[in-house]
Amino acid sequence: MNRLPFQIDAQAESSHARATTFQTLHNTVRTPVFMPVGTQATVKAQLPQSLEDAGAQVLLANTYHLLLRPGPEVFRRMGGIHRFMTWPRSVLTDSGGFQIFSLPDSRAMTEDGAVFQSYLDGRTILLSPEVSIDTQKAIGSDIMMVLDQCVPSTADETLARTAVEITHRWALRSLEARGDSRQALFAIVQGALFRDLRRRSAETLCGLPFDGFAIGGLAVGEDKASREDTCEFTTGLMPADRPRYLMGVGTPLDILEAVHRGVDMFDCIMPTQMAQRGGVFTSRGVLQLRRGVYKFSEEPLDPACPCPTCARYCRAYLHHLTKAGEPLGWQLLGQHNTWFYQQLMREIRESILAGCFHRYHAEKRAVLNEDDLDNPPYDATPRKKSVFTYGNREIHTAPEGFVSIRHVGTGEVMHSGAALEHGQRFVQCAGLTERLRAEAPGSEPLALWDVGLGAAANTMAVVQRYEELAATGPVRPLLLISFENDLDSLRLAARHNKLFPYLRHAGPAGILKRGRWQSKEHAGLTWVLVFGNFLETMSHAPALPDVVLYDLPFGPAHEALWSAEAFRRLRTACNGRMADVFTRDGAPQFGDFPGASPRSA
Repeated sequence: MNRLPFQIDAQAESSHARATTFQTLHNTVRTPVFMPVGTQATVKAQLPQSLEDAGAQVLLANTYHLLLRPGPEVFRRMGGIHRFMTWPRSVLTDSGGFQIFSLPDSRAMTEDGAVFQSYLDGRTILLSPEVSIDTQKAIGSDIMMVLDQCVPSTADETLARTAVEITHRWALRSLEARGDSRQALFAIVQGALFRDLRRRSAETLCGLPFDGFAIGGLAVGEDKASREDTCEFTTGLMPADRPRYLMGVGTPLDILEAVHRGVDMFDCIMPTQMAQRGGVFTSRGVLQLRRGVYKFSEEPLDPACPCPTCARYCRAYLHHLTKAGEPLGWQLLGQHNTWFYQQLMREIRESILAGCFHRYHAEKRAVLNEDDLDNPPYDATPRKKSVFTYGNREIHTAPEGFVSIRHVGTGEVMHSGAALEHGQRFVQCAGLTERLRAEAPGSEPLALWDVGLGAAANTMAVVQRYEELAATGPVRPLLLISFENDLDSLRLAARHNKLFPYLRHAGPAGILKRGRWQSKEHAGLTWVLVFGNFLETMSHAPALPDVVLYDLPFGPAHEALWSAEAFRRLRTACNGRMADVFTRDGAPQFGDFPGASPRSA
């Protein structure tokens, strides 16, 4: 059965770029194609009609989230996701694997699959290849993805090899579970950054009757050069007569470079995520609508763009909506970014068909990641010291809208404005919801060490989660212990809490003033500061840890804190107590030792 009729329409000269066409159950798809991400059967802040008008050919939906809510039975009764969300074109569903494997402390892995607890109602669920495929069949997507084991691109060879082997076994089970369904099924080539593993994975999977192939395990920790090299190497191992899909990538420039290396399909949350923060892509570079330079601007976002946002609204109004935090601003900027991505795909395809991709690639790569070419955000003219500094720290806003705190001397970004989201990921990966619900109030407090307080994003993510849980039912007491030897980042961020809204809370003020904060609303929530070098002060902590959030930069100034000796001293400080240590993405993985077990969040 030919589930995905496919043809190559043109192949670029001096490049692996190609224009192809394939037919799904709902429409003809012309590549290169970008798929907006509709995690829960909706692309954030966008109407289905707006996506259709922009030219989106395929949407991506998330099997993990749709399995939990609304559940497969709803899709069965409604006749599938297309009727459910009134979307007439194609849908690709991921397997749910990435979401499961990003929760290392909230699931148990077996050969059968992943056992995890629903974040909605606490019920235990086994996500197996069969359950994933059955759910995707109920959703009714045009293209399904096999369940694979996801590991960071920076994983060691042993871990990467294990993931490749189980991915292959699960791929066979996914094929069997698909049965005679007319839905297409893609396999996922894994192998981290190891060429021999990538080759082995491609050879194994490409010999099976899949309808397309995806490149997994990239854009999760590696640098840009490694990603592009691995992408080019892997696409060269894939058959030419089926679609090639690079998962989770990325910026317009990332996409252009991946097309150059032979990729056909892409997805990423970037268009709507940037829009939420006031960032837009234009033919004149990346604009950040929070900037005051646009306050009186009557120009459209992009005079060369035909989208409804550019046709009707001026930059001044969009600047106002963004500064005011109005949802309409997110919607309109997201609409523009969606059109920009779809127009970029059309232009790339046209250049391939016209035989001029090489010239287009050279011209476009020079402008895609530039800041606003008409109003550059940075002025090299010497000026007085900004009020947005404190000590050797300064507030820096990137063109994409991410606010950061940067070390003036080294240029090192210490704490991103998106760090609260990273902190929320720590909360999720550490399974704090389950830990706090696990024992009745009045029991021994859960002790959490926060190594590297910085601007308090991780700690405030924990505080917010505790307060949410305490508002809905019994919760275990929590003792937060933060270690820090320089409070300038927190002082600076607290002075400008309009840019760091998570600090509009009594906790950070108490820590800065007294080094201790006790919640008045929740008697079980206590936060204390241990000031000084962590290696010297960890023995002064008021309690041994159950969980350690080890979120420190990797620069030379912190080299000693990432040494094996540092973790041996942490083991000693734990005094035999078992603890889980969670590091930032891509952190070195130290061997297991009694007292602390490092894991990557």
